[in-house]
Amino acid sequence: MKRSRMTRLKMGEVSLVPLIDAFATLLVIFMVTAPMVQNSIKVDLPRGKSREVGATQELVVTVSKDGKLFFNSYPVEHSKLVAVVQKALSSNPDMPIFVRADQVVSYGKVIEVVDELKQAGVKYVAMSTRPV
Repeated sequence: MKRSRMTRLKMGEVSLVPLIDAFATLLVIFMVTAPMVQNSIKVDLPRGKSREVGATQELVVTVSKDGKLFFNSYPVEHSKLVAVVQKALSSNPDMPIFVRADQVVSYGKVIEVVDELKQAGVKYVAMSTRPV
Protein backbone atom coordinates (compact mmCIF):
# COMPACT_ATOMS: atom_id res chain seq x y z
CA MET A 1 0.00 0.00 0.00
CA LYS A 2 2.90 2.36 0.64
CA ARG A 3 4.16 1.83 -2.85
CA SER A 4 0.98 3.08 -4.46
CA ARG A 5 1.08 6.23 -2.41
CA MET A 6 4.66 7.08 -3.38
CA THR A 7 4.90 10.02 -5.66
CA ARG A 8 6.48 9.42 -8.95
CA LEU A 9 9.62 11.32 -9.74
CA LYS A 10 9.32 13.61 -12.71
CA MET A 11 12.05 13.70 -15.33
CA GLY A 12 13.56 17.15 -15.77
CA GLU A 13 13.24 18.79 -19.17
CA VAL A 14 16.23 20.20 -20.99
CA SER A 15 15.60 23.67 -22.34
CA LEU A 16 17.39 24.30 -25.63
CA VAL A 17 16.49 27.99 -25.88
CA PRO A 18 19.63 29.27 -24.08
CA LEU A 19 21.83 27.07 -26.28
CA ILE A 20 20.17 28.35 -29.43
CA ASP A 21 20.59 31.94 -28.24
CA ALA A 22 24.29 31.39 -27.57
CA PHE A 23 24.75 29.75 -30.99
CA ALA A 24 22.99 32.64 -32.76
CA THR A 25 25.14 35.19 -30.93
CA LEU A 26 28.37 33.41 -31.86
CA LEU A 27 27.23 33.10 -35.47
CA VAL A 28 26.63 36.84 -35.70
CA ILE A 29 30.03 37.57 -34.13
CA PHE A 30 31.83 35.33 -36.63
CA MET A 31 29.90 36.81 -39.56
CA VAL A 32 30.96 40.31 -38.56
CA THR A 33 34.62 39.52 -37.85
CA ALA A 34 35.32 37.20 -40.81
CA PRO A 35 35.65 39.97 -43.44
CA MET A 36 37.96 41.92 -41.13
CA VAL A 37 40.30 38.98 -40.69
CA GLN A 38 40.49 38.30 -44.41
CA ASN A 39 41.73 41.82 -45.21
CA SER A 40 44.18 42.06 -42.36
CA ILE A 41 47.18 43.06 -44.51
CA LYS A 42 47.42 46.83 -44.43
CA VAL A 43 48.24 48.13 -47.89
CA ASP A 44 47.82 51.75 -48.97
CA LEU A 45 46.77 51.28 -52.60
CA PRO A 46 47.34 54.01 -55.16
CA ARG A 47 44.27 55.77 -56.53
CA GLY A 48 42.81 54.94 -59.94
CA LYS A 49 39.64 55.54 -61.94
CA SER A 50 39.38 52.13 -63.59
CA ARG A 51 37.48 49.28 -62.00
CA GLU A 52 38.26 45.60 -62.17
CA VAL A 53 35.55 43.06 -62.69
CA GLY A 54 36.03 40.66 -59.79
CA ALA A 55 35.95 36.92 -60.27
CA THR A 56 33.92 34.73 -57.98
CA GLN A 57 37.08 33.60 -56.22
CA GLU A 58 39.91 36.07 -56.51
CA LEU A 59 43.57 35.20 -56.40
CA VAL A 60 45.49 38.11 -54.89
CA VAL A 61 49.23 38.68 -54.51
CA THR A 62 49.95 41.45 -52.01
CA VAL A 63 53.24 43.33 -51.64
CA SER A 64 53.39 45.08 -48.25
CA LYS A 65 55.32 48.25 -47.36
CA ASP A 66 58.28 46.26 -46.12
CA GLY A 67 58.42 44.11 -49.30
CA LYS A 68 56.85 40.95 -47.88
CA LEU A 69 54.72 38.87 -50.24
CA PHE A 70 51.31 37.41 -49.44
CA PHE A 71 49.17 35.11 -51.56
CA ASN A 72 45.47 35.28 -50.63
CA SER A 73 46.42 36.82 -47.25
CA TYR A 74 48.93 34.05 -46.42
CA PRO A 75 52.62 34.92 -46.25
CA VAL A 76 54.73 33.32 -48.96
CA GLU A 77 58.46 33.43 -49.57
CA HIS A 78 59.62 35.17 -52.71
CA SER A 79 61.28 31.97 -53.98
CA LYS A 80 58.09 29.90 -53.55
CA LEU A 81 55.65 32.36 -55.15
CA VAL A 82 55.77 30.70 -58.58
CA ALA A 83 55.04 27.22 -57.20
CA VAL A 84 52.16 28.45 -55.05
CA VAL A 85 50.59 30.35 -57.95
CA GLN A 86 50.96 27.42 -60.35
CA LYS A 87 49.26 25.13 -57.83
CA ALA A 88 46.38 27.60 -57.41
CA LEU A 89 45.95 27.91 -61.17
CA SER A 90 45.99 24.16 -61.83
CA SER A 91 42.18 23.95 -61.76
CA ASN A 92 41.53 27.15 -63.76
CA PRO A 93 44.52 28.44 -65.76
CA ASP A 94 42.56 31.41 -67.18
CA MET A 95 41.81 32.93 -63.77
CA PRO A 96 43.24 36.45 -63.34
CA ILE A 97 45.58 37.32 -60.50
CA PHE A 98 45.27 40.70 -58.82
CA VAL A 99 48.43 42.41 -57.56
CA ARG A 100 47.95 44.71 -54.56
CA ALA A 101 51.03 46.74 -53.78
CA ASP A 102 51.45 49.56 -51.30
CA GLN A 103 52.08 52.88 -53.01
CA VAL A 104 55.47 53.27 -51.30
CA VAL A 105 56.76 50.01 -52.82
CA SER A 106 59.09 50.74 -55.72
CA TYR A 107 57.82 50.24 -59.24
CA GLY A 108 60.70 47.85 -59.93
CA LYS A 109 59.62 45.52 -57.10
CA VAL A 110 56.06 45.38 -58.45
CA ILE A 111 57.31 44.65 -61.97
CA GLU A 112 59.49 41.83 -60.59
CA VAL A 113 56.42 40.23 -59.02
CA VAL A 114 54.36 40.66 -62.21
CA ASP A 115 57.21 39.19 -64.28
CA GLU A 116 57.41 36.16 -61.99
CA LEU A 117 53.64 35.68 -62.27
CA LYS A 118 53.87 35.78 -66.06
CA GLN A 119 56.70 33.22 -65.98
CA ALA A 120 54.49 31.02 -63.78
CA GLY A 121 51.95 30.87 -66.60
CA VAL A 122 49.47 33.51 -65.46
CA LYS A 123 47.59 34.85 -68.49
CA TYR A 124 45.91 37.84 -66.85
CA VAL A 125 47.53 40.08 -64.23
CA ALA A 126 45.49 43.01 -62.91
CA MET A 127 46.73 45.83 -60.74
CA SER A 128 44.49 46.74 -57.81
CA THR A 129 43.80 50.37 -56.97
CA ARG A 130 41.44 52.18 -54.63
CA PRO A 131 38.68 54.38 -56.04
CA VAL A 132 39.31 58.09 -56.45
